[in-house]
Amino acid sequence: MKLCMIGTGYVGLVSGVCFADIGNDVICVDKDVNKINNLKKSIIPIYEPGLEELVKKNYKAGRLSFTSDLSKAVKCSNIIFICVGTPTKKNKIGADLSQIFSAARDIRKNINSFKIIVNKSTVPVTTGDEVEKIISKKIKKKLFSVASNPEFLREGEAIRDFIYPDRIVIGTTEKKVSKILKQLYSPLISKGAKYLNTTRRSAELIKYASNAFLATKITYINEIANMCEKLKINVEDISIGMGLDNRIGGRFLRAGPAYGGSCFPKDTRAILDTASKFKTNLSLIKSVIKSNENRSKLLTNRIFKILNNKLKNKRICFLGVTFKANTDDMRESSSIQMIPSLSKKGALINYYDPTGEKKEFKNIKNVKYKSSIKSACFSSDLIIIHTEWNDFKSINFKKIMKNKNFKLFDMRNIYSHEKMIKDKINYFSIGR
Repeated sequence: MKLCMIGTGYVGLVSGVCFADIGNDVICVDKDVNKINNLKKSIIPIYEPGLEELVKKNYKAGRLSFTSDLSKAVKCSNIIFICVGTPTKKNKIGADLSQIFSAARDIRKNINSFKIIVNKSTVPVTTGDEVEKIISKKIKKKLFSVASNPEFLREGEAIRDFIYPDRIVIGTTEKKVSKILKQLYSPLISKGAKYLNTTRRSAELIKYASNAFLATKITYINEIANMCEKLKINVEDISIGMGLDNRIGGRFLRAGPAYGGSCFPKDTRAILDTASKFKTNLSLIKSVIKSNENRSKLLTNRIFKILNNKLKNKRICFLGVTFKANTDDMRESSSIQMIPSLSKKGALINYYDPTGEKKEFKNIKNVKYKSSIKSACFSSDLIIIHTEWNDFKSINFKKIMKNKNFKLFDMRNIYSHEKMIKDKINYFSIGR
């Protein structure tokens, strides 16, 4: 099939490349000419394992192309995916849909035959209705159909999640459209993915409800971890014991820093905004958001206590600053709150992340990026494992440390508490 992906951000680029890899002709469109030129040279704007290789493979095979010419891309495609950003509005909780509606107007100008317009961006319920209204102002309804197809890609696991999805959700009541989209996804359905055809509004809400639930699981286990610390119980025992119940499951029950990234913070706020518009009280999700916002403050206060509230000139090392491993995404990472707070107290901070230096910390006093684990840790008073990169799971701290009286705060519970005591390392963790 001939596909057009509008937007080459995380969703558009990964989905477009994977669609090409299963045999479709895909045009990825973006207004950013520099980004398009780089993609033609296989220079990838995001960090995602395996993506560069797939781009090179499918671009060379002629199934994948990149352009800033939206008009041409829409006209020669059968299915157009809207994959633009829907960030939180400035100083508000709702989603900014300006890019969605702009894409709809651009599509409207270039419809020359029947087009299926698929909203793949995460959007509030009724957004598909609005897109349909925009296009139908000047285009007859028989020439287009608007469907919803939410993505469920995890950063760092996106290619695998696309190829082996748990489910494919298509929101449309038009049988013809459902049949075509099911055919598009047939290579994945044949591998075991469940196909769900529902209404457009239902598909939109499935995405928000899913992310809000996962955010709730993370927040729940973080709060249980706080109780475990008071009771001198290992939260990992609790997670395992809960997860063995098939009704609950063990995923997203790992205690640690606040959830962050491009989805959970934005989507929990947006579903609250939708609920408010439809006069519905989502008190549980309100509590989840509040608890998560307090999480970084709580862990920062824990750092103060570990250092006996004496932070001035203390050398602190952060291992990992992204919100999770296998991504370069800094959006709403808890390190963005923690590091400035520690700096204001007079701490001297080094950090190392496998994805390199971060612009978020360039103008913060006494914060320096180091190019290796050893140079970041070397003379530290406190080492903080913030992100669970594999690079940090087998470090011989005794060997690389100049300061032999250092403390280690493992926010991801990577290391065994018993082994750290045996190695005579002053060790702190989460919920244990």
